[in-house]
Amino acid sequence: MGKWIRVAAVGDVPEGSTRQVEAGGEPVCLYNIGGTICATHDTCTHEQASLSEGFLVDGGLIECPLHQALFDVRTGKATTPPATEDLRVYAVRVEGDEISVLAD
Repeated sequence: MGKWIRVAAVGDVPEGSTRQVEAGGEPVCLYNIGGTICATHDTCTHEQASLSEGFLVDGGLIECPLHQALFDVRTGKATTPPATEDLRVYAVRVEGDEISVLAD
């Protein structure tokens, strides 16, 4: 069973931005989509690229900076090639100013 790990403050992830953090020894990307914090594994499933260096596009998608694959940050679903494998999604808890993710 996983445990909640505090990874950032809400102010560390302004609306429309990303931030790379670590949880349980894994790189995690936080996203602020319209005030809602989402979290996925930070590494693109197609190539070894950090999604926190990617570009958020309308509709809650992150574009990989290497080959422009798109992923839905809420579900982890790979929505365009060249990525075909979905991202791991982390449960997020926001309490006051603290963001925590559920990690193994």
